[in-house]
Amino acid sequence: MTAWLDSAGRFFNPDPQLSVSQIEGERVCVVVDNALSNPEGLVDWAAAQAFEPARDYPYPGLVLEAPMAMTQRVADHFALYARGKLRARRTQSAAVRLSLVTVPPDQLYPVQWQCHRDLLAEKPDRVIFAAMVLYLFRDPVLGGTSFYRPRQSAEETARINSDCQTMSAAEFGARYGLKAGYMTGSNAYFEHIGRVPAAWNRMIYYDGGLYHSGDIGEPSRLSADPRVGRLTLNGFFTCSRYAG
Repeated sequence: MTAWLDSAGRFFNPDPQLSVSQIEGERVCVVVDNALSNPEGLVDWAAAQAFEPARDYPYPGLVLEAPMAMTQRVADHFALYARGKLRARRTQSAAVRLSLVTVPPDQLYPVQWQCHRDLLAEKPDRVIFAAMVLYLFRDPVLGGTSFYRPRQSAEETARINSDCQTMSAAEFGARYGLKAGYMTGSNAYFEHIGRVPAAWNRMIYYDGGLYHSGDIGEPSRLSADPRVGRLTLNGFFTCSRYAG
């Protein structure tokens, strides 16, 4: 159960390499290199688990809910290193899972062709939804994370976001002139504004209200094997927001 800890019982490296990159306006991405004390142990542990297809959200692959002890350590790390930098205060909830992108580009649903925002709270003036990705693979071509901003009005952006969830691939492609595949750069509807390359044992935290996507340029290299595929640890945090 705790094979993902090091010999001293630590999950995170006590001396990480921390940097902050500006993405858009006051929105930033907090980058933590050399994040885990025993990343190999977490990969080995993941390889012994039974991942399942994502069911309640449009993730293009397999997922595994993290143990509660791991979730709590991630929530504590977020509070220590990233929460304030994302202009968030108290953490109200945290969810953590391991994820493997596995779906071939031609089998993606339209909602998976697009960049997206993580689910936002009902009161964005008071609540922020932050997200985390930890890259647990050594092959950088499996892709880091890219950020985007809409090229259209809020109304037009809301329409394409709705249509990609309700239309068939043929209908959506015909209406918007898009083809099935992972998004890796600008298109007519979203402008690419930043990228964090993948690196072994690198973790990033960012505002989930930013449009983003996995930057998967070589989908032929995807695998359902956690030891060679695009394995990530993902976290999602609902927090109160600093006033002003």
